[in-house]
Amino acid sequence: MSRHTPSMSVMVAAARKAARGLQRDFGEVENLQVSLKGPANFVTAADKKAEKVLFEELSKARPGYSFLMEEGGVVEGSDKSHRWIIDPLDGTTNFLHGIPMFAISIALERDGQLVAGLVYNPISDEMFIAEKGQGAFLNDRRIRVAVRRDLAQAVVATGIPHIGRPGHARFSAELGTVMNEVAGVRRMGSAALDLAYVAAGRFDAYWEAALAPWDMAAGIVLIREAGGFVADLKGGDAMLDSGGIVAGNDVLYRKLGDLLKKAHKQA
Repeated sequence: MSRHTPSMSVMVAAARKAARGLQRDFGEVENLQVSLKGPANFVTAADKKAEKVLFEELSKARPGYSFLMEEGGVVEGSDKSHRWIIDPLDGTTNFLHGIPMFAISIALERDGQLVAGLVYNPISDEMFIAEKGQGAFLNDRRIRVAVRRDLAQAVVATGIPHIGRPGHARFSAELGTVMNEVAGVRRMGSAALDLAYVAAGRFDAYWEAALAPWDMAAGIVLIREAGGFVADLKGGDAMLDSGGIVAGNDVLYRKLGDLLKKAHKQA
């Protein structure tokens, strides 16, 4: 996909510009590990700075579009049919600890439908992009979801509720059930990258609860355009509202969803 649509060109340019600041800031993080208070404040500042760049670049290119952002919340634009959904730094804990697994995530919604998604890891320089009906790509190479049909051979990614977040008992039940059925479970620390990795066939499937819309909006477009499927934890289509998601190919996302329902009955 050497030729992007105008909208995707705008998204790619904005992501690359914001990424430059994140790359610089990530290089600084290791120097800050001596002070306990310093790094967390620094990462919050890096997050906000990247969001400001994305907001400015996207606003300039598409005046009037609305925004839903992790830091800045809702910004209502004059164009009611278009909305950007943005996470400037998904994987802040990784960023804080010097782990190079984090991403910028940008999605475009048109009349309530997700139509374009971008997930970019500035450190590995991996740019995952997809537009409705156009397929999904990693650095201009076409990607597809994995073809494995058997859970016993599948590597499945997830997210673990961290300290102070609800859902620990429920997650323990889910993990206990899933672990017994799959080849491996991975926890990478960035939902946006987890979804992008499913789209690229690196992970066979993925599930998580209590996500925000900006964690998964871009990844949903990537997976659908890579031939995969997503559902909420009840098997419906309310991912952005419920915060729960199961993703994979046509067979595994169903099998994983069934396993999770079984786990919820036991929890």
